[in-house]
Amino acid sequence: SSCLLGCGIGMDSATVNAVETLLRQIKIPTVLDADGINAVAAHKDILKTVQAPLVLTPHPGEMARLTGMTIAQVQASRPALAAEFAAQYGVVLVLKGHHTVIAAPDGRQWVNPTGNAGMARGGSGDLLAGMIAAFLAQGMDAANAAVLGVWLHGAAGDCCAKKRSQTAMLPHEMLEELPGLFLNLEKQD
Repeated sequence: SSCLLGCGIGMDSATVNAVETLLRQIKIPTVLDADGINAVAAHKDILKTVQAPLVLTPHPGEMARLTGMTIAQVQASRPALAAEFAAQYGVVLVLKGHHTVIAAPDGRQWVNPTGNAGMARGGSGDLLAGMIAAFLAQGMDAANAAVLGVWLHGAAGDCCAKKRSQTAMLPHEMLEELPGLFLNLEKQD
């Protein structure tokens, strides 16, 4: 009921072709992450043709490849760039980094207050992409799935850092913090 595309798939020509073919045909909500983003960077107009809700989760380097900008230029205009890209390509854009920016194609935008520098390591973005895809699979709309996924991901990172330190924490340990966060949210209802 949802698709996550891009984590660890590589960048050979067959993979790039497979990503483009899938995006032309997909009918279920999709999260495009990592090498999935890199695969479409040279042909990003394909994003306009996707017939299902689409969430992109680039870090600043991937966003630079998507836009042809430098990383410094991306970092200097994060909210405006995210909003412009989301509107132009009809996607929900999650521009990862300190105070991750989430932009919807209808102009709504959020800046996430949770998270810390200890989350900037391999596998952390895969966890976030999987969380967003899971919320999409449960029927949540793309913008809300992205906002909730980003907030919970950052909150899990903050909990993990308190227990293990930003230096020593690992992405799989952040995953272990999610049940406690869900319990706290359920208690507030």
